[in-house]
Amino acid sequence: MGLLTFAAVVGGGAGAVVAAPVVLGAIGFTSAGIAAGTIAAKMMSAAAIANGGGVAAGSLVAGCQAAGAAGLSGAATAAVASAGGTLVGLAAILI
Repeated sequence: MGLLTFAAVVGGGAGAVVAAPVVLGAIGFTSAGIAAGTIAAKMMSAAAIANGGGVAAGSLVAGCQAAGAAGLSGAATAAVASAGGTLVGLAAILI
């Protein structure tokens, strides 16, 4: 792996960590709860219907809301950084 590819991977990981809270807020997972009329509200509605009226603990919606309300945990930060770095690294190899 060249220096440029390494820099792209590190930058992709850092960029993903910075972008994750912004994206969560933009789609409606806010610190005040799920915003009405957003993609997050539609996800919550679909999850509640599928689960018989409530959103299951540990579901994607619950995890996104927790991250939107309190920020990313250490494990979530590591996962997001790994995913971002991996995607950018693969793109750098393919290009």
